[in-house]
Amino acid sequence: MQQTTIRAGIIGGAGYTGGELLRILINHPNVEIAFVHSNSNAGNLVSDVHTDLLGDTDLKFAAETSQNIDVLFLCVGHGDAKKFLSANHFDARIKIIDLSQDFRLNKADGHILNAEQGDRTFTYGLPELQREDIKSAQNIANPGCFATCIQLALLPLAAKGLLNEEVHISATTGSTGAGQSLSTTSHFSWRNNNLSVYKAFGHQHLKEITQSVKQLQNGFSKEINFIPYRGDFARGIMVSAYTEFEGTQEEAEKLYTDFYASHPFTHVSGNNIDLKQVVNTNKCLVHVEKHGSKLMVLSIIDNLLKGASGQAVQNMNLMFGLDENAGLRLKPVGF
Repeated sequence: MQQTTIRAGIIGGAGYTGGELLRILINHPNVEIAFVHSNSNAGNLVSDVHTDLLGDTDLKFAAETSQNIDVLFLCVGHGDAKKFLSANHFDARIKIIDLSQDFRLNKADGHILNAEQGDRTFTYGLPELQREDIKSAQNIANPGCFATCIQLALLPLAAKGLLNEEVHISATTGSTGAGQSLSTTSHFSWRNNNLSVYKAFGHQHLKEITQSVKQLQNGFSKEINFIPYRGDFARGIMVSAYTEFEGTQEEAEKLYTDFYASHPFTHVSGNNIDLKQVVNTNKCLVHVEKHGSKLMVLSIIDNLLKGASGQAVQNMNLMFGLDENAGLRLKPVGF
């Protein structure tokens, strides 16, 4: 593995994904943080905003950016990444990893996504789907959190052309998935001891999920029926999906184990799974069960890590020829 020091810049460092990215990169063996940009917090200590980093860094938020970096992380809201890149030029040699949804969808056939900022092209950054493309990519569109968890539940079936009937999915996410800005449904008094459905059958991540499934199973034409839930917890996503499957339990387990055998963060469990196994990690755990003619697939991730900042660092590691695990050997909360 190449051993080098990567200079990183972060745009939008004051939010949840920016804070998680900082926590990882401060402890990454190959990264030096060049700047953390925030318009609203310029001049403030990073540890005054992300108080978990008190004692770990003396960094301050900056109002200015720099070209003296190797990689730029965009931790801004949906729609804001395109605006930022339109208003701010970065040298073509600087790699960009965007955590918003602005560059995730195909503008043409194939899996290379065509950006609208100059001649930059963005590659969809799900390592379990296209690790080799990520290694040679200059710019990455980091997948959505629901999209990551659901794709990792479905891709082994798609890879064998086995998604031949409708797929039914229920998935529950923690409150951090909604971002830091307050809304009626993110207040503690509303969310606590509560559960609700939102964007039923129409969640925006369905487009990238369908795009990736069709990349592996070109003729896929069935419905993916997705019901998202808001959970009364802070972090994590649990997906339960089911569809028709003619094989046995043993064949399903082998199918999933073989597909993820070379991927260091996605693991197949023979036992039922729960969120505390993955919260605070970059892991995805998957469990499969055959019930009559149907296969149920459970999939869990931390929405802020494997669903956002952790996966962004995983992509950075691949892009720079580092150990894929570098900086990401994180312990789950457990209890």
